[in-house]
Formats: sequence, C-alpha cells, structure tokens
Amino acid sequence: MSQPKFAVIGHPIGHTMSPFIHQQLFAMRGLSFDYDVFDIPPQELEQWIPRLKEYTGFNITIPNKEAILPFLDEIDPTAAAFGSVNTVKVQNGHMKGFTTDGPGCILALECGGVIPRGNVLIAGTGGAARALAFALACYPGVEQITLASRTTSLSKGQAIAQAAESFAHSTGHTARLLCVPYEELEGTFDLMLNATSVGMRPNVNGCPVSDDVIARCKAVFDAVYNPGETVLLQKARAMGIPVVHGIDMLVYQAAAAQMIWDESARFESEAVARLCRLAEEETQRRFQNR
Repeated sequence: MSQPKFAVIGHPIGHTMSPFIHQQLFAMRGLSFDYDVFDIPPQELEQWIPRLKEYTGFNITIPNKEAILPFLDEIDPTAAAFGSVNTVKVQNGHMKGFTTDGPGCILALECGGVIPRGNVLIAGTGGAARALAFALACYPGVEQITLASRTTSLSKGQAIAQAAESFAHSTGHTARLLCVPYEELEGTFDLMLNATSVGMRPNVNGCPVSDDVIARCKAVFDAVYNPGETVLLQKARAMGIPVVHGIDMLVYQAAAAQMIWDESARFESEAVARLCRLAEEETQRRFQNR
C-alpha cells in the first residue's frame, strides 16, 4: 500500500502556510507525510485532475474553491449548500469535496473570545464569503448578515444572501441577509469579517473597508493570514476593537480537514490553540523581510 500524501492548490500559492500547519498536526498524531504545494490557475485545473487523484487528499484555496466543483465525483451536502470546497478526500480515484471554512472560522472566533451575534458584516462575495455567510446564518444569536460588494459583483452577492437566508430558515434559524455596495454600508456591526484577499501579500497596504466602517464594528476578523497583522487588523486594534487573526481559522480548518481525511484523527484543543500562536510566529518570521 502506497504512503498517503497530501497537497494544497491555489493561485498564487507562494504565501501558503498550509504545509507548516499540516506537518505540525501530523506530528501531533505521531505521523509524517508529504504535503505538496501546487500553483494552479483555475483555467489549468482540469489538466491537473489526474495528478490530484493520485493524492490521499488535498486542500484548496483562492481562487479554486468554486472552480473545483465540476471536477468532483461527490460533494458533501454542506459544501454543496455553501457552494465552495476547500478540502478534497480521494479514495481509489474518487474525489469527494468538503468545506471546513465555516467550522474553522466559528472555532477561531470562539477561541478568540468573539461570539458571533446581532448584526454581522462580511466583506466579499466569493467562495469564502459564501461559506461564512451560510455558517454564520445558522449560528444562534446572529440576527442579520450584510454582505459588502463591489458594484460589479452586486448580483452575485445578492444571490449568496438569498441562498444563505433560505438555507438558514430551512434549518430553523431566522437570520436576515442582504447585500449592498461598500459605499452604502450604514449603521453599526457587532462583527466584521473580511472574506476577500485584500491586504494579502504582496499587496499588504490594502484594506477592504474604510476607517469609518471599521470604527462602526465591535469586533473584526480577517481571513487573510499573511501578513498576520493586516492593515485592517492594525487599524481595528488601534481603535481598541477586538481582533481575530486569519491564521487561527487556517489552523482550525486544517485540523478539521485531517479529521475528514482520517476519521480516527483527534486533536486536543489546547494543542491546537498553541499551534495557532506558533503558526503566527512562523508567518512573521518567514515573511517579515519580504
């Protein structure tokens, strides 16, 4: 029997911390496996499928979370509802897609002392934003979710809002969802989540929303994890607003992915929390001079 092997795909992918995190998680279990990195633009994804089927499992990051869907043999019902996949399990060439975006984000928030509630703002209308919208719409205490969109993506954001609201209501939750252009954001928010790539290396000076919007948020989460302290988080922290780092979400997502690849895998919560800080330090060490 061949040795299990794993990978992450995305574009660009040079910034990824996934190999470091997964190797640490494997080590917690007394294991050591290969974890490769492949830079694959969406338009080249189809030609890579035969090679990816040789792996035991792989992770998917921007911009392939939706692009992978047509090539999967099966999709977990939750991932199908969310409309994006970030984890694939391969068995005898059969590829099944899952999402750990929602659970990873929820765990990162909770462990960071931020409990989603009330009025939530999500910046973005891509696959990550959709997954977060679906997950948070079903979180007790969340009453309304506003997706902020560029004008050119407004119809896409409105479709996400409608689908996530319907999904939440079908499961007994009553959250309301809407999508508005960034320039029309009004009122205060109990939590803001950046689900865009704005602020990611190499474009580290970007910020997805204005200072005025940040000041109207009671807590801020940024899914971007490189740099660890994005401009968005720096500004929020300077305003005295609690922040949660994207690296925490990545670590909890990775742990959830390993439990998909191997249903017997288990992790102690304290060990995962320590890994979050270790991964944050490694990110800073690795990229501080770039």
